[in-house]
Amino acid sequence: MKEGMFHHIVPIQIRFNDIDKLEHVNNSVYQQFYDLGKVAYFDEVLGEHMDWSIEGLVLASISIEFLIPIKLHDRIEVRSKVCEIGNKSLKLKQEIVNLTTGQVSSTSKSIMVNFSNKKGHTVPIPQKWRDRIIDYEKDLTF
Repeated sequence: MKEGMFHHIVPIQIRFNDIDKLEHVNNSVYQQFYDLGKVAYFDEVLGEHMDWSIEGLVLASISIEFLIPIKLHDRIEVRSKVCEIGNKSLKLKQEIVNLTTGQVSSTSKSIMVNFSNKKGHTVPIPQKWRDRIIDYEKDLTF
């Protein structure tokens, strides 16, 4: 398997209100697209919905590169991949691919930490989550 390959893909519907005066998806909307990819990724890979009232992975840091504008009628998808996992945190890579043009429109790197809402601080990632992510990705670094 090629290192860095994305196994998780979510198609995204572009809405009219995502478009700005320049007639492309506004930069602020990209984070929403990435969030849709994150939730779908963890729901599928972990096989359960996180209950953030108890604990769950939360965003600690994010960077987004805007490479090529996306237009209203473009077909796009978000690709997501956990590329590194630690004790309490993990690194996630994502990209938005424009299927209409065949180009990567944006890339994102984020750090997510497991946070206990009950305790009010970070906690270790549960072993069953770690095992499921490792099994799904196959090429993680530690």
